[in-house]
Amino acid sequence: MADFRALARAVIETEIAALQQLPARLDEQFNQACELILACRGRVIVTGMGKSGHIGNKIAATLASTGTPAFFVHPGEASHGDLGMILSGDVVIALSNSGTSDEILTIVPTIRRLQVPIIAITSNPQSTLAQAATCHLNIGISQEACPLGLAPTSSTTATLVLGDALAVALLQARGFTATDFARSHPAGRLGKRLLIHVHDLMHQGTAIPKVPPHADLSAAILAMTKQGLGLTTIVDAEDKLLGIFTDGDLRRTFAKGIDWTGKPISVLMTVHCQTISAEALAVEALNKMQQYAITALPVVHNQRVIGIIHMHDLLKAGIA
Repeated sequence: MADFRALARAVIETEIAALQQLPARLDEQFNQACELILACRGRVIVTGMGKSGHIGNKIAATLASTGTPAFFVHPGEASHGDLGMILSGDVVIALSNSGTSDEILTIVPTIRRLQVPIIAITSNPQSTLAQAATCHLNIGISQEACPLGLAPTSSTTATLVLGDALAVALLQARGFTATDFARSHPAGRLGKRLLIHVHDLMHQGTAIPKVPPHADLSAAILAMTKQGLGLTTIVDAEDKLLGIFTDGDLRRTFAKGIDWTGKPISVLMTVHCQTISAEALAVEALNKMQQYAITALPVVHNQRVIGIIHMHDLLKAGIA
C-alpha cells in the first residue's frame, strides 16, 4: 500500500526547495517590474494559459485588492476580441513556465504595437516570451513536484509567491494602509471594523431613551422599557447629559434596599458614565463596552445626547 504521507512530504519538500531558491533570483529586473507598474497610468493585465491562468487570476485579484488596479485576460479569448481590453498605458504580466505558450506568443506582437510593457514570468530567460518582454522575472524551476515532471506544481507555487512579492512590494511603495485595504473589502470583517462609524449604527431622535432629572423611578423604568436598550439617559432642558440609569442600576437599587420612594432619578443615576462621539469608529465603541463591561453607550456632541449605541447594534453589523 502506498505511503501517502511520504508522498505528500516529498511534494512539499520539493516545492519548499523551489521557493528557497527564489529570493536569490530576484535581480534588477524585479525593480524594473515594480517601477513599470508604479508608473502605469492604466491597469495591470495578467495573462496566462492553463494552470498559469489560474495563478494569474489570483495574482490579479491580489494586486487589485492592494492598490494596483488589475484584472485577468485569458490569452485564448484575447485572440478573439478580448485584446480590446488592453490599452496604451496599461502593463501586461504574462505567465508561462516554459515561455513558449502559443496562446500568449500569438498576442505578444499586438501588445508590443500598443507600446504596452510586458513583464514575463518564466523559468527560461532564453525563451521566446522572455526575450520579447520588457523585463523578465525568472522563477527558475528545474523540477516539478509531480513525479512525472508534467503537472505544474513547483512552477505554479513559485509564480504565485512571486506575484505576492510584487503585490506587497507595490503596496508598501504606495503607502497603502489598512484603511485603504478596508475600502476594497467593505463586506469583510476588517472593512466593517475600519469603515463603519458610530453614527452609522446609533439610535437617534425619538429612539433615544431620556428623562429629566426630576423624573421618578417609574418614569425612568418606563423609558428604559419602551426603547429596550437597557438604560435611559438623564438630560437637562438642552439635552445635555447629566447621567444614566441602567438595568444594572435598577437591580442594585433593589438589592441594596435603597428607599427610592419620592426620590428623583437624579439621586439614583450614574453620574460619571462612559460616552462616545458619533464620529468614532464602531469598533472603538465595542472596545469601550468590553473594557468597562457595559452593553450601551450614550453618543454625545458638545455634552448633548445625540444617540445611543448598543452591543446588539455592533453584533448585527458584524463588528463584534
